[in-house]
Amino acid sequence: MSTANPLRAYMAVTAAYWAFMLSDGALRMLVLLHFNALGFSPVQLAWLFVLYEVAGIITNLAAGWLAARFGLAATLYAGLGLQIAALVALAQLDPAWSITASVVFVMAVQGVSGVAKDLAKMSSKSAVKLLAPSREGALFQWVAALTGSKNAVKGAGFLLGAALLAFAGFQAAVWGMAAVLAIILVAVLAFLPEGLPGRMKGADTWSGWRSLDARVNRLSLARLFLFGARDVWFVVGIPIYFQAVFSDGTAEGRREAFFLVGGFMALWIIGYGAVQAFAPQLLGGKAQSEGAITRKAILWAGLLVPVPFLLAAAAALAGGPAPWLTVLLVAGLLVFGFVFALNSAVHSYLILAFGAADRITRDVGFYYMANAAGRLLGTLLSGISYQIGGLPLCLATAGVMAATSWLITRRFVTSP
Repeated sequence: MSTANPLRAYMAVTAAYWAFMLSDGALRMLVLLHFNALGFSPVQLAWLFVLYEVAGIITNLAAGWLAARFGLAATLYAGLGLQIAALVALAQLDPAWSITASVVFVMAVQGVSGVAKDLAKMSSKSAVKLLAPSREGALFQWVAALTGSKNAVKGAGFLLGAALLAFAGFQAAVWGMAAVLAIILVAVLAFLPEGLPGRMKGADTWSGWRSLDARVNRLSLARLFLFGARDVWFVVGIPIYFQAVFSDGTAEGRREAFFLVGGFMALWIIGYGAVQAFAPQLLGGKAQSEGAITRKAILWAGLLVPVPFLLAAAAALAGGPAPWLTVLLVAGLLVFGFVFALNSAVHSYLILAFGAADRITRDVGFYYMANAAGRLLGTLLSGISYQIGGLPLCLATAGVMAATSWLITRRFVTSP
């Protein structure tokens, strides 16, 4: 694939992806904090995000074929459009509805948002493979820049969602985000340069969605458990624990807790994105062989394992909320985020290095299907483990999933 100005195309794709991820992070925090304030249980909160992740699994399998059939620009536009539709639908939520009706409705809307997110993500990541210069290290550098900046923007979205909920309220916040995203979609339609990839080889058949490369399949399975290890505590457990710790039950206390919880989640995601953006330098420079980066993937997967187990032990020892435990959790989860970010950055490079150019959208789609399956598993276990065993079981479950990811990563085949 060639385009007259690959850097301009890369910047346009990145800008569209930033806008989408800002709204995605804000929407997640809005939904979580709003329904937690309404008294939803941890399991009920987890259910709100289940269809979002299920939709991601299905979408990533289909998105590779759709992009190959219609082009990456079409799937990028579709992702932005569906996110706007999801926000408009969510604004129709009626407070008078029963809890069951509210859960079902929000699950459905989140499902549409999940389709939108993975269409946009697959389009952006696949475009990098085809736009990046062929010089040594360029692919790692461009992938790290896109992924790192995306996560920093999503982190800002978490803080934005908490601020909008505190000052504007749920419905006004959702309508405002829909309007801004609609403006951005019009701008992208007007300014995205021609040359973004269109139809690809073999686009007319649905078969062959699973990768023919064993390395891609192993990497996808490791990715599943890696993201499960994060979302086990990230989706429900830690936000609800911090909400309980920081809120005194008054309206003012709940508002302050919104900011503190949203601020921590934003800080975590922004820090995670910053580490990803600088991953090539942190891992020894961008001009490294595929084999060297694969060996580092094995090393960093192992370094992640002890962190959640140590935090789980501390939470069990504390026996409940305590100031020293809160400080330790913040510090420990930031360490987890640093190590996790390097793991994720290496994975993001390896999927594009392993994937074949003539079927890259399908290999990336299969890989992100596994990513979504890991988030789904982590989301379900986050609510269930927190409700059954509180924070200690939640964090211990994360440790088990991190260990499983490391064991799979150890089977990667490394070349010189």
